[in-house]
Amino acid sequence: MDPLSVLREYAIRGELDRVSRIGDELRFGSEYAFPASAVTAYRSKQGGFYHLDALLFFARHHQLKHTDYLQSARHHRVTTVTLPDRKALLDYLLGRTASSDAVSLLPPPTSSAANAVEEYRPDDPSLPIEEPPSSAPAVDAYAADQPATVAVDYVAMIRSLERPLKDREAFLECRNHDFHAVLLASTKREEERQRLESQQRKDGLVAKTRLIGTDDHHRPVVAAYGGGGDDVADAVGSKPKMHLKGSKIGEGVPIILVPSAYSTLITIHNVKEFLEDGIFVPTDAKVKALQGPKPDCVTVQKKLSRDRAVAAYEVRDKPSGFKPEDWDRVVAVFVLGKEWQFKDWPFKDHVEIFNKIIGFYVRFEDDSVESAKTVKQWNVKIISISKHKRHQDRAAALEVWDRLEEFMRSRSHT
Repeated sequence: MDPLSVLREYAIRGELDRVSRIGDELRFGSEYAFPASAVTAYRSKQGGFYHLDALLFFARHHQLKHTDYLQSARHHRVTTVTLPDRKALLDYLLGRTASSDAVSLLPPPTSSAANAVEEYRPDDPSLPIEEPPSSAPAVDAYAADQPATVAVDYVAMIRSLERPLKDREAFLECRNHDFHAVLLASTKREEERQRLESQQRKDGLVAKTRLIGTDDHHRPVVAAYGGGGDDVADAVGSKPKMHLKGSKIGEGVPIILVPSAYSTLITIHNVKEFLEDGIFVPTDAKVKALQGPKPDCVTVQKKLSRDRAVAAYEVRDKPSGFKPEDWDRVVAVFVLGKEWQFKDWPFKDHVEIFNKIIGFYVRFEDDSVESAKTVKQWNVKIISISKHKRHQDRAAALEVWDRLEEFMRSRSHT
């Protein structure tokens, strides 16, 4: 019989006290004798096979706490059974389980091991059955805690001791991690629905604005900056009033201009996600996912608050074809920081532009001061966002909405 089967048979019968060690041999009563270092067929989860003396020592001392067992095994200079192997091995040795996946074929024996198993017939039946100290060479503390292996997988041992250093929140804030693909996939269906509804919403809002005029000098246009409710009810049935040139806000949905250059952070491609959802998505990522031609106009609404009425704005990036009545509807502009952005605009200079239109300059918070040197000379609001902390985008978008709505109120009462 093989050493593991013999040991298991003695453990099941409760006769482990009949096993004695004489020199380098383990003698199972008067029936069998094996080398103490004989490799058994029981494989550790770490990949190696346990030696017979290690399994015998464990079977005799399994009732000890694992730490006490480790100390005792080191004292007797016997390799130990690892903690992950303890329960399954004990169940197998004591016969609680009929078989075990850990029992497998042994590697081919060496010439010395091939003749190691033999029946034993002691000449002197009075030989001691106590287990004297082993004559095995001393081993260090780490080696004593490992099963005997044909080849030690040190990489697996290191990985078993690894612990996570970052949680989900910290990982999302790490540099050089790109989650844009996940974001685009999660919003793709919503974007398709909004694309189909945008034109219908735009037409309905324009019709609503035409029905709602200003009753006096102090009453603003409802759809321009978020009015609604009672104002809409008051306007129903009244004669529509048209906005004339020179009035506070032109007829129709207010317009927000963005640069047509991709080098700026906010463009017609990503303005909707930024203003409506409070999420900054780089333009290049949006362009890659774009299906069809670039839109000439995007409709945005303030969805970041629980206001009863929601304002609607048109976002455009090509003002070159604007008519005077279109310029009357322009209320805000995201600036690129370059003079040529304002070429052919119907204004004398920057002072006039930013007195009639509120300006925003969006930049990364860790960009150099030089990048905003020109913009600081203009009457615009600088909005800083993080390159990696997307959870901070919402605050930046709300700041844009707050400034814009404040500007709209002041413009309507001017």
